[in-house]
Amino acid sequence: MAALTAAMTKAIDIAREAPNGRHAELLIHDGPLRQTVLALTKGTELPEHNSPPAASIQVIRGSLRVTGEEPAVIEAGHIEALTHFRHAVEALEDTVFLLTTVTSQHDTDSHSTPTGEMPVLSEDQQAREHAEMEHESGGGRVDG
Repeated sequence: MAALTAAMTKAIDIAREAPNGRHAELLIHDGPLRQTVLALTKGTELPEHNSPPAASIQVIRGSLRVTGEEPAVIEAGHIEALTHFRHAVEALEDTVFLLTTVTSQHDTDSHSTPTGEMPVLSEDQQAREHAEMEHESGGGRVDG
């Protein structure tokens, strides 16, 4: 189990001492899933690079700018899907963020297909998913 708060503090402390102003620590690596804490000091840039098949960025502290075809500023407390285009990342202030990536789309137990469409489920699969939703919601029904 990863201690996220400790990893974030460690990452920004190391980044502040590093000549390149950055630090990354892989917290979770499970098949194609990776979750990494990254810290960048103000003005530090990750040069333009390709994006994996799926990625999100959640800024925990600070703010950053994602450049490229779909530029955006992401501030603390926000989470965004990353562009599928080449992009760079620049810290607008000392920043710590959680980068979640899926490095392969080979996943036979997913709720979505590589095209983003919902798969066709068998009656057994539909019944299991319905039972799971009922359990998670407490079985109550809300009518509007």
